[in-house]
Amino acid sequence: MFAEIPEWGMTISYNWLSDFLQTDKTPEELSGILTDIGLEVEAVETVQRIPGGLEGLVIGEVKTCSQHPNADRLRVTTVDVGQGEPLHIVCGAPNVAAGQRVVVATVGTTVYPLGGEPFKINKSKIRGEVSEGMICAEDEIGLGQSHEGIMVLPDDAPVGVMAKDFFQLNDDYVFEIGLTPNRADAASHLGVARDVAAFLRCGYRLPDVSAFKEGPGAAVPVAVETTDACPRYSSLSITGVQVGDSPDWLKERLNAIGVRPINNVVDVTNYVLHELGQPLHAFDADVLSGGRIVVRKAKEGEPFTTLDGVERRLHPEDLMICDAEKPLCIAGVFGGIASGVTEGTTNVFLESAYFQAVSVRKTAKRHGLKTDASFRFERGTDPDMTVLALKRAALLITQVAGGHISTVISDYYPKPIEPFTIDVRYERVQRIIGKTIPEAEINAIIRALGINIRRQEAGTLTVEVPPYKVDVTREVDIIEEVLRIYGYNNIEIQRQIKASLNTSPKPDKEVVQNQVADLLIGNGFREMLSNSLTKMDYMDEPGLAVKVLNPLSTDLDTMRQNLLFSALEAIAYNQRRKQADLKFFEFGSTYYLNDTGYRETPRLSLAMVGKLLPEQWNHPAKPVSFYHIKAAVEGVLRRLNITDLQISDAPGTHYQYGLQYERAGKVLVAFGSVKPDHLRRVDADGEVFFADFDWELVLRAIRKHKITFSEVAKFPAVRRDLSLLVDDRVSFGKLKAIAEKTERKLLKSINVFDVYRGDKLPAGKKSYALHFVLQDEEKTLNDKQIDAIVKKLIYNFEKETGAVVRSS
Repeated sequence: MFAEIPEWGMTISYNWLSDFLQTDKTPEELSGILTDIGLEVEAVETVQRIPGGLEGLVIGEVKTCSQHPNADRLRVTTVDVGQGEPLHIVCGAPNVAAGQRVVVATVGTTVYPLGGEPFKINKSKIRGEVSEGMICAEDEIGLGQSHEGIMVLPDDAPVGVMAKDFFQLNDDYVFEIGLTPNRADAASHLGVARDVAAFLRCGYRLPDVSAFKEGPGAAVPVAVETTDACPRYSSLSITGVQVGDSPDWLKERLNAIGVRPINNVVDVTNYVLHELGQPLHAFDADVLSGGRIVVRKAKEGEPFTTLDGVERRLHPEDLMICDAEKPLCIAGVFGGIASGVTEGTTNVFLESAYFQAVSVRKTAKRHGLKTDASFRFERGTDPDMTVLALKRAALLITQVAGGHISTVISDYYPKPIEPFTIDVRYERVQRIIGKTIPEAEINAIIRALGINIRRQEAGTLTVEVPPYKVDVTREVDIIEEVLRIYGYNNIEIQRQIKASLNTSPKPDKEVVQNQVADLLIGNGFREMLSNSLTKMDYMDEPGLAVKVLNPLSTDLDTMRQNLLFSALEAIAYNQRRKQADLKFFEFGSTYYLNDTGYRETPRLSLAMVGKLLPEQWNHPAKPVSFYHIKAAVEGVLRRLNITDLQISDAPGTHYQYGLQYERAGKVLVAFGSVKPDHLRRVDADGEVFFADFDWELVLRAIRKHKITFSEVAKFPAVRRDLSLLVDDRVSFGKLKAIAEKTERKLLKSINVFDVYRGDKLPAGKKSYALHFVLQDEEKTLNDKQIDAIVKKLIYNFEKETGAVVRSS
C-alpha cells in the first residue's frame, strides 16, 4: 500500500559499468545482483544509440539499376539482401548504381529519420513498378545528416548482415536504482562497481590516468581560510582549450543516464562526477582576478549571481570559492554566472575538492538549491578521490577540447582524514545475522569491500574502513555490510511454532508482532509503512515536537507524534485512485521531546473506511461502522489474552466519538470515528474509523494463556437491555463496575451497543444502551429472578451515578 520512503534516484549505465568490471553477467542477472546487495533496481530500460536501433535494416548489394520507364528521376533496382530472390526496389537517389553495397529497409521495417516522424516500409507500386523496400540515406536512419543520396558502404561490407551488427550499434541498458541516503559511497558507476565486484569476488579497474603529466607552470595559489568546511582542495590549469560540442561517445554516455550535454568541458566534469562520484568545477581562468583562489566564508548579505541568472544574498556561513576580489562559486553547490566556461573560454582552472557535508547541506537548503554535486557533498564524498578525479578530467578535457595541462597540481590537504577503526567480534556477527558464517568467509567479504583487516586475535577483528564509506562507523555497520554481500536470501528463516504468546516472563516482541499482523491480514487488513517525518501542522503538542534540523522539505520537517495522519494520507492517496474500501494497519513509532530528552514510543494503528463487503446478489453493500473497528480492536486484545480492562470515552483530540481501554490508569488503546476536520486536512472522504494502540503497554499487558475447560451450560442465558441517561462524565467502565459488583454470580457479561449525544438530550448528558447477559448454570432463570436483578442494577446505577432509565 501507500508508503513514503526517502530515496535518492540514480541511473547507472550497463555499458559504462562494464568499463570497471570484467564480468559476463547479463543486464537481467546484474539487476538481480544489485537488488540483492541493497542497491534496489526499480526499473531496467533499453537505451538505443539512435532511435529505432537500426532494427530491420540489412546490408544489401545493388545487382541491377535501370531507368524507371515512367519517371525521369527514379531508378528501378534489384537488391540482394542475402534472403533468396533479390528485392525489387524503386529508388530516387541520384547516386544509386549497380555493384554498390547499401543499407536496405525491408518490408515491415519502421524507419526513424532525423527531424521527421517514423514511418513503416510497405510493399507498394511507384509509377507502376513494384517496390519491396527502401535503399536508405544517412539521415533517413539516423546515422548522419546527409541527404544528397543513398549511403554507399565499402565494397567488402557483408551482404545479408544486419545493419545493427555491421555498425556495431550496441544497445545500452540503464538501471534505475533507489539509492537510500546513507549509501553515498555507491553514488557513481565506480561505487556500484565496487559493490558488484565484492559480491562476485572479482576485481574492478579504475580509469587509466598513467598518461597524465603535470605542466611546467606554477599552480594558481590557493588560500583556504576555513579548513573545517574545506579539508582538501586540489586544482590545476589547462591552457588553449576550444570549447564546443562533445564527441558522440561522450554525449551518448551522458544522454543514457539522463544528463543533458552542454559543452565538451562541462560535459567532462559531469562525466567524471557520475563515473567516480567526485564533483568538479571548471572556471574560466581568464576571469580570475589577482591570479589566486581564496576559499572563505561569505560576507553578510553579499550579492552573488548564480549560473541560473538569479541574484542571491549570501549568508555568513556560506562557503565560497573566490578570487582576489569577488566570489566565483558557492562551494559544492552552484557556480557563478561570471566565471563559468563559455564558448569564448580558452583557459580553464579546474577544481576538485572535498567539502564538509554539513556545511554544503545547510547552504543548499538555505538557498533552495539541489544539484548533482550538492547531493553528493551533502551525503559525503571520498576525500581520497580528488586528485585521481582531477587527473582523469584533465586528460579527458585535453582529449575532447584540445589544449594542454599547463601547471602542476595544487593539493591543499593539511590534515588527511584517517580511516575509521572498528573492532568486530565474530560472535556478534553470527548472533545478529542469525547464522554461523565461517570466519574465513567473513574475512573475505570484508576485504572484498575494500576494508582493511589490521589485526585478528581472540575472536575479534580490528578493521580500517576507508573514508568514502561514510555510513560505516560502528561494529553493527560492518555486520550489515557482511550481510549485504553474503546475501539476505542465504539466511534461512527459523520457523518455530509456539504454544502460547508468552512462554517466558517477557514475550518475544517480533513473534507477537508477526502473530498480530497475521491476525489482521487474515481479517482483511493490509499492512502499510509510512514516513516518520511529517509536517508541523499534524502535531498534537507542537511545544513537544521533535524538529529536524536539516529537513528535506517543509512537509517533512518534524518527527510525527501520532500515526493518524499517516493513515489518513494513505487513505486519501488511495481514494484519489478510486480505491474506496480500505482497511490498513501499521506498526510504527511516535516521537516527543520531554524534560528528560527524546521519547520514542512504538504504536499499532488500525484504520477502516468505505464498505466492509462489496454489494452481492444475495446481500447489499455494508459500510464499516464503529462496531467493526471495535471488533478488530477486541480481536487483537483477545489474541494476546488481555482482559479486565476499564472502559471510558475516547478523548476528543482525534475522535468525534469512541472508546478507550485502560489498565491501571494507562490507556492501552483508543478508537473511534475520526473528527471531520482531520479528514478535510488531507482531503479524505467518508467516515474513517481509527484505533491507536500503545504497543509498549500492550506488550507488558500480555498474559500467558491458561487453557481451561468447562461443560457446555445446560440452561439458557437471558439477555436484558437498558437505556440509561447519565452525565457526560460517567463512563461505561464505571457502569460496568457497578453492575459486576451488584450481581457477581449470575451476570455473565455486560456490553454497550449504542452511545448517543444530541440536541434531544439535556446539556451535559448522554445515553448509553447496555445489554446484560444473565445465566444460572444449575437451573433456568425465571422472570421473577431476572426482574429482581434488573431492579437492583437500576437502583445502584441511580444511586451511584444519578442515572435515569429512558423509556424509549
